[in-house]
Amino acid sequence: MEFQNIRFQKKENIGILTVDRPKALNALNTQTIQEMCSVFKEVKMDDTLRLLIITGAGEKAFIAGADIGEIQELTLKNGLEFLQAGHQMNRDIEGLGKPTIAAINGLALGGGCELALACSLRIISEKAKMGLPELGLGVIPGYGGTQRLARLIGKGRALWYLLTGDMIDAPTALELGLANMVTAPEELMEKTLKLGKKIASKGPFAVKMALMAVNYGLETNMESGLALEAALTNLALQSKDKEEGIAAFFEKRKPGLALEAALTNLALQSKDKEEGIAAFFEKRKPEYKGE
Repeated sequence: MEFQNIRFQKKENIGILTVDRPKALNALNTQTIQEMCSVFKEVKMDDTLRLLIITGAGEKAFIAGADIGEIQELTLKNGLEFLQAGHQMNRDIEGLGKPTIAAINGLALGGGCELALACSLRIISEKAKMGLPELGLGVIPGYGGTQRLARLIGKGRALWYLLTGDMIDAPTALELGLANMVTAPEELMEKTLKLGKKIASKGPFAVKMALMAVNYGLETNMESGLALEAALTNLALQSKDKEEGIAAFFEKRKPGLALEAALTNLALQSKDKEEGIAAFFEKRKPEYKGE
């Protein structure tokens, strides 16, 4: 697919998505969201990619919100569709099954801040600022900001920034737990990639299970969360990644962690899979040939 508003590249096992509309401060319009969602789908299906970094082109903006010109033209009918597209974009980020890092190089406002909130981690430049200024336009954050900000920094603090529209600078973002690291602007991508490589070296199946345990566990009570954690841990204990990780520990070497998902994907392309599914629908015993 040809992209007009974004760039996507792969560096070893890390994907880098750059929103590339610097003249519009990388604002999100419908086409940009569609292009991003197509990349998320690719990253999710690509077992060679372990992690995704999202950043903005230029020095001024990460993503300075939704496209105001497009918002101005919204009606009651297509407004809901516009908001649902933003919700789906952020759900796609959270549902990748792989960690995402927002490398915040400049203004992350409105929809841009909301996208960053959907990422697993946020690294912010010393010169960058975040915020949800929508109330000043007579609207409220519509891409999940009212929900994710409160979950991340607490109800009282979230309401402060929602109601005042105050900008959040890098040191404050770090203090609030909104950002995980502050860097010099010129070191942002270098340090983000360094962190990405560290995370990408972990067992991919275990990483996926950890993301699920935290993301879904936070939406329930402690006992249900612990039950979920135990179930997901048990799955990880049966994985090839666990076998290799423990073997490497005792052999005092770096683990060559197996891509459990890649092996599963190979199985999905096999003749045995085709025969198994055909036999299921035909209500007969499958005749496997080991292919």
